[in-house]
Amino acid sequence: MSTAATKAKTKEPDNAKPLPNLRNVKKQQFLINRELSWLEFNRRVLEEGLDQRHPLLERLKFLAIFSSNLDEFFMIRVSGLQEAVESGVTQPSPDGLTPTEQLKEIRARVRPMVATQMRCLKTDVLPKLAQAGIVIRPYDQLSRREKKIADNYFVENVFPILTPQAVDPGHPFPYVSSLSLNLGLMVAPPRRKTGDSAVAKTPRFARVKLPPIVPKLIPIDEQGTSFTFLGNLIAANIGSLFPHMKTSDCYLFRVTRDADHDIKEDEASDLLRTMQQHVRSLRFGDAVRLEVAADMPAEMVSYLTEALKLTPDDVYSVDGPFNLPDLMQLYDLDRPELKDRPLQLAVPPALRDGAEFFDAIKRHDILVHHPYTSYSTVTNFIGCAAQDPDVVAIKICLYRTGKNSPIVSSLIEASESGKQVAALVELKARFDEESNIEWARRLEQAGVHVVYGIVGLKTHCKLAMVVRREGQVLQRYVHLATGNYNPTTSRIYTDVGLFTTDDEIADDATNLFNSLTGFSEFDEYDCLLVAPVNLRKKIIRLIKRETAHAKAGRPARIIAKINSLTDVAIARALYQASQAGVSMELVVRGVCILRPNLAGVSDNIRVRSIVGRFLEHSRIFYFSNNGKEEVYLGSADWMYRNLSRRVELVFPVKDPRLRDYLKSILDAYLNDNVNARELKSDGTYVRVRAAESEKKRDAQLEFESAFTPNQTLKYEL
Repeated sequence: MSTAATKAKTKEPDNAKPLPNLRNVKKQQFLINRELSWLEFNRRVLEEGLDQRHPLLERLKFLAIFSSNLDEFFMIRVSGLQEAVESGVTQPSPDGLTPTEQLKEIRARVRPMVATQMRCLKTDVLPKLAQAGIVIRPYDQLSRREKKIADNYFVENVFPILTPQAVDPGHPFPYVSSLSLNLGLMVAPPRRKTGDSAVAKTPRFARVKLPPIVPKLIPIDEQGTSFTFLGNLIAANIGSLFPHMKTSDCYLFRVTRDADHDIKEDEASDLLRTMQQHVRSLRFGDAVRLEVAADMPAEMVSYLTEALKLTPDDVYSVDGPFNLPDLMQLYDLDRPELKDRPLQLAVPPALRDGAEFFDAIKRHDILVHHPYTSYSTVTNFIGCAAQDPDVVAIKICLYRTGKNSPIVSSLIEASESGKQVAALVELKARFDEESNIEWARRLEQAGVHVVYGIVGLKTHCKLAMVVRREGQVLQRYVHLATGNYNPTTSRIYTDVGLFTTDDEIADDATNLFNSLTGFSEFDEYDCLLVAPVNLRKKIIRLIKRETAHAKAGRPARIIAKINSLTDVAIARALYQASQAGVSMELVVRGVCILRPNLAGVSDNIRVRSIVGRFLEHSRIFYFSNNGKEEVYLGSADWMYRNLSRRVELVFPVKDPRLRDYLKSILDAYLNDNVNARELKSDGTYVRVRAAESEKKRDAQLEFESAFTPNQTLKYEL
C-alpha cells in the first residue's frame, strides 16, 4: 500500500487518565443517529448534483437519485418512526434521540436540502440544458404552433386515459396511490340565474391522476429536444374533463406511503402467494408524506392534509418539478457530450475464450472487479455451465436479478437440458418483490428446484456453484461476490467477485446450499463467515485479534470498506481496538453511527465516504494480523440486520496476488482526494481537497484507466 496510506499514526492511550467506559456504548456522546447519518449521505449525493465538474445530464441524474433515495427513506425509515410515535413509544435510539426528536430533526434537515435541490435545478441545470438545446417550458410559454402539437398529443394519447374524481357525499375522497402524481382543483357548476338572483353551488374538490404510462415530458418539436410537462398540459386542457363546469387553477400534489410491512412467514403456508398479497398491500400503506405545489392555496393544503390523516409537519412544499426521476427521460437523448465518457469494459484474458472458462478457473483463482470488468464474465460462467454437457448441476442464490436476466434464462436452459438446477430466490428483496415473484414462477415452470429461503431471514448472500463431471470425479466451480446477480446494476455498482475451485471454500459452499435448501442447521464452516451462524462472532474475533496485537506492542491495522456501519456491538469493538492503539481506516459509503476522532475513544479511527460516478457497493475487509495479512470480501455490511437477521456470506481471498490487488483498491480509496469526504466527530462530512502540490486522485477513474479492453493490470487477475 502507498506511503500516504500508511502514515496514519497510532496514538497510545493516555495512561494518566482513565479511558471512557465503553460498556454503555449506546450513550449519545459515542454514537451518531442512524437516520441523520443517512440524511448526510443523501446530502453527499445532492452535492454531486450541485458540482459543476460533472456533465449536465450526470448532474441531473444525481438530483434524481437524491429524490429517489428520499422517497425510500420516507417509505421505510420515516414511516417506522411515525408508527412508533403513534404507538406511544418514547424509548430513545442507541444515540439517545426519541422517535419524536428524530422526526423533528429529519424535517429540519430535509426541507432546506429539497429547497437547494430545486434551486439548483431551476436556476442552473435546466437553464444550461436549454443553452445546450434541451428545453422544458411551461405550457403557457409555448408558441401557438407548439401548443397545437401538445394539444394534439393530449387528445390522442392522454385524454382517453384520464379519470377525473370529484369529492362529494356520494363520492368519498379517492385513494391516492403512493408516489403517483396528481392534480388537485376545485370544481363547481356555473351560476344559474333564477329571476334576478344568481344561484351558485359550493365548489368541491376534484383529483386527476397523471397516468403513469404516459411520459411526464411531452415533446413539442420534431427533433424531440423541446418539451412541456404533462401536468401543465393536462391543467391547460382541464376543461375537457369537466365540461360545462367552472374549474379553478390546478395544483400538483404527491403522496408517499408506508412500504415497510412485516411478513408473518410462520403463518404463511405458501410464501409465494403471501408475497403476491404483500406486493398488492404495498400500494395501500398509510400516508407518511404529502408534497404540494408551492403555490397551492392554504385551504387545499389543509383539506388534503386532513383527508390523508397527516399533520402539517408531514407536508412538504415543492417549488419546482415533482418526481425528478421522471426527468431522466432526458438522459436517453443522444447527447454524449452531456454525459460521462462511456466505460470501456474489460474481460480478463483467462475468461475471454468460453471453451477454456473452466480450465482457467481451475488453474488459479480469478478476481473480477465490476463495473470495470465486464459482467459478461459472470453471465458467461452460468451460460457456459448451462450449455456444457459435462456440467451436471448448478446452484445459485438470487436476490436482485433485474429484468430480462440472461442468468435466469441460462438456468431455465440448463434445467430443460436435464441438469440439476437449484435456485434460492429471495422473494422479500425490498422493491424487487414483484420481479422476483415472476422469475420464481418461470423457474418453477422450467423444472428448476426453487427455494424461497429460510423462515425469518432474508437470504442476501451472493453465491453460485457449478458441478462438472471431469473423468471419474466431480469438480466444483464456485463464484462468490459482493454484488447481486444483476447485469443491469453491475454497470453502475462497484463490486468484486471471485471464481475458485478451492476445496475448502467449495465444501463450505456445498454445506451452505444444503442448509438453505434442506433447512439443516449446519454451523461448522471451515473458512466461510456465514450470518447469522458465525459471521458476527468471527468479525469481532478478528477485531479483537488486532486489539491483542496492539496491546502487545505489535503492528495492528484494520481497513474496512462497507456500505453502512450501524451495529452497536461492532462499534464497541472498534472503539476498544482504537483505545488499544489499533490504526483503523473505514470507507463507509452511507450510514455510520461511529464517531471518529473522539479523545480517548476513537483517536485512531478515520472514516471517509466515497460518492462518485459509480455506487460504491463492494465490501472489503483487511486485517494486518502482525504481518500475516488477511483479506475478506462479502455481501454483509456491519449492520444488525445483516449480521443477525439475514443469510450473509463473507469469504477469504487466499491467493496473495489477488490480496495485493484488493489492498491496492483500498489504497486508492484511502488516497482519493476528488470523491472523498471525511467524517467528523460531530456527524458532519468535509470534502477532501488535494493540496496545490498534490496530485489529484480519483479512485474510480484510476480503476477505469487500469482496465481497458486491450490492456490489463501488471498482473493477471
